[in-house]
Amino acid sequence: MTSVQETPTPTQPRPPVTVLRAVNGIVAAGLTVGVGQLVAAVFDRAAAPLFAVGSAVIDLTPKPVRESAISTFGTGDKTALLVGMGVIVALLAVLAGVLETSRRRWGSALFAAFGALGVAAAVTRPAAGVWWFLPTVLGVAAGITFLRVMAVRLDSPATGETDSGDAEQGPDRRAFLLGASGGGAAAVVTGVAGSALDHFFNDVSRDRSAFSVPRAVNTIDQSADDDGGATPFVTDNSDFYRIDTALQPPQLTSGAWSLRIHGMVDREVRIDMASLRRMPAIEKMVTLTCVSNEVGGDLIGNATWTGYRLRDLLAMAGPSDDADMVLSTSSDGFTAGTPIEALTDDRDSLLAVAMNGTPLPIEHGYPARMVVPGLYGYVSATKWVVSLEVTRFDRAKAYWSTRGWSEKGPIKTSSRIDVPRDSATVNAGRVAVGGVAWAQPRGINAVQVQVDDGPWQSARLLAPDNIDTWRLWSWDWDATSGDHTLTVRAIDGEGRQQSAVVSRPDPDGSTGLHTIDVSVS
Repeated sequence: MTSVQETPTPTQPRPPVTVLRAVNGIVAAGLTVGVGQLVAAVFDRAAAPLFAVGSAVIDLTPKPVRESAISTFGTGDKTALLVGMGVIVALLAVLAGVLETSRRRWGSALFAAFGALGVAAAVTRPAAGVWWFLPTVLGVAAGITFLRVMAVRLDSPATGETDSGDAEQGPDRRAFLLGASGGGAAAVVTGVAGSALDHFFNDVSRDRSAFSVPRAVNTIDQSADDDGGATPFVTDNSDFYRIDTALQPPQLTSGAWSLRIHGMVDREVRIDMASLRRMPAIEKMVTLTCVSNEVGGDLIGNATWTGYRLRDLLAMAGPSDDADMVLSTSSDGFTAGTPIEALTDDRDSLLAVAMNGTPLPIEHGYPARMVVPGLYGYVSATKWVVSLEVTRFDRAKAYWSTRGWSEKGPIKTSSRIDVPRDSATVNAGRVAVGGVAWAQPRGINAVQVQVDDGPWQSARLLAPDNIDTWRLWSWDWDATSGDHTLTVRAIDGEGRQQSAVVSRPDPDGSTGLHTIDVSVS
């Protein structure tokens, strides 16, 4: 009689214990972030571990690294930072999970060490409250607790049988995966709940929607000549560049906002939105420029701003004749030092509350920000502004002046070719060339274009002619077949020609001539 041998039932491959330990670390880190986000939502979103550490990283980033990040990622620099931090947190979490066992608590020690750094980052933020340590402490406590419980579970031998009937060897993977799934779900729930609570308690979108833009006592002509498809004269709010130190925009309602004017003044003044509205508002079109803008870059935009003259607000406090600087402070602690003459002369620097006819977007400073013609934003365009301290440059230092940037930041003459684009291919014949030029507050007298090494030729300047805004220009090129290089330069309202010397943005703005390469078929 033939015996029949049973074929063993193949068992499913099980993940190595090292992989399970790595998963343990990842889930514990997720729980840390989620719980921290949830607790921070009750107090202040900026106290959340990830955002507190991210803000500290921004402050401590060396100038060359920061400029490289802005050059590479532009207005997406903060998203890139968060992604990079997420990768680093994940790698450290994997390491912590692998190191943690029932006997060795090295992973917990790693969590605690980075928790201490998170607490230090949170409590040393300029706007930190006494309770800002809580989100990180509670988040790390939850993470370490989960890490320990699951490490013990991994080191406990299984007592059941496999599907083939053999005694299971090693840790109880089913129990571990069940616990890891629960921890992962808790991380997601706390994170989502934290975001929801943050939106409920801290989001100011509803306040902004109800904000009424003040009626200006003046009117301005916002029309412009057709520029042939180049950059529009007025930049849409959604397209306006954003470069600042805030990892996430501060959330400040118009009712909670007030502006303190103090320092070297005859009397300290505090102005709230209600008292501000009793003053005459004006409209003014101003082009803002970031000092980090590379030659040919897009960290520049033009908008119509509605607000109140800063010279009138400062006059209420009576600035000292010896003062030469106003140190403005944002609600998140950022500071900028502005020459006092730029805020008190006839250029009409503004405390702006509206942008292109709508309340300031939250990311652009709602409910109030500074708009100062002629100076790069890092020394003048403080968003979410809550304090103006009248002082002196030899007594006070601002955020960027302590990091190697120049103190006063006047805008340099510059120009840019917007059409055709660099590396474009066009047909031979008449080709429209156009772009923008700026030299606030001197204005633009002329723009010239050069093809290859040929003579400089005058472009047509388009209306309007406003010294505080960029100037659109156009030029008709009789293009011939081949590869060509186009270069642009501007002459400002005082007759000075744009510098051709190439320099990087730091410490006081880039110089050089914008060039593009074009193929003509």
